[in-house]
Amino acid sequence: MPIVNRLKVMNIYRDLSEIRKNKNTVLSLGTFDGIHLGHREIINQVVEKASSINGRSFLITFYPHPRKILSKDFDIKFLTTIDEKISILQSLGVQNLLIINFTKEFSQLRADEFFKKYVIDSIGISEIIIGYDHHFGKGRSGDIETLKQMGNDFDFKVTKINAFKIDGESVNSTKIRNALSSGDIRLANSYLGRFYSFSGKVVLGDKRGRELGFPTANIKLDDTDKMLPELGIYAVEFFIDKKRYLGLLSVGKRPTFYNSGVIVPEVYIYDFNQDIYGKDVTVNIIEMIRREEKFNSADELIVQMKKDKDSGMEIFKKGKIKVAEEIN
Repeated sequence: MPIVNRLKVMNIYRDLSEIRKNKNTVLSLGTFDGIHLGHREIINQVVEKASSINGRSFLITFYPHPRKILSKDFDIKFLTTIDEKISILQSLGVQNLLIINFTKEFSQLRADEFFKKYVIDSIGISEIIIGYDHHFGKGRSGDIETLKQMGNDFDFKVTKINAFKIDGESVNSTKIRNALSSGDIRLANSYLGRFYSFSGKVVLGDKRGRELGFPTANIKLDDTDKMLPELGIYAVEFFIDKKRYLGLLSVGKRPTFYNSGVIVPEVYIYDFNQDIYGKDVTVNIIEMIRREEKFNSADELIVQMKKDKDSGMEIFKKGKIKVAEEIN
């Protein structure tokens, strides 16, 4: 599920003073967590409409995620880090991105105050394209009707995008999180329109995998708020130094040997024998093989790991995925 790069450069702003006002702007706004197919429907229309009027496309997003600041019992992990979001939006052809620092103070802005200050007075707008259920501003009081009224007052068009559905089910970030939590990677990937992925740095582990004949790369996530899927074993693509390999991802607490309860993502890479400690890597999750299990002995685990290796290769063969290739 490749993402095709439409543009090589995207302007990224973090302060209104950096932005040149231009009325000929088509925009959307939101957290866009996951940038799933529903989000991409909106974003594609923003890009295409801006191009059709020889204008500029503009997206507004927020960091940190508003729920992290406003939720008292925050324990939600997110589908995309800010760096992933930037990369995907650029690949979709967005020309301009404003990242607003979301604070409790900012959250107190009324919907009309926010939109007037940030969009009408600072960015400029000819049209906003927005999801059917979008809310914004203090207490999420702003909605489509708020935008339509402001559109009448300040001369811009409001276009509502209906829910994007697959097999009759509307696509949203919550359903993708639920799919990941249950290990249903196929469903999550179908809603995303790409493989779910995470990035991090290879760190020194206890070398237990090497002792078992299956050396693994332990990965420290770039962002601790990034969601990992259900504990288990997965067939994955592993990217390092502009090369793609195939591997098996273990997301688990390693109960056969440890009782700490610490979740460790680690990858066994097919046909690989290199020192990659300290390297930055990305993992695309293709399909779940099995859930995590506790074995009675190391020998039992080794037998299962050999079966996992074979199962992973069957998945790759089924998808006609090559073992390794250079990435441009």
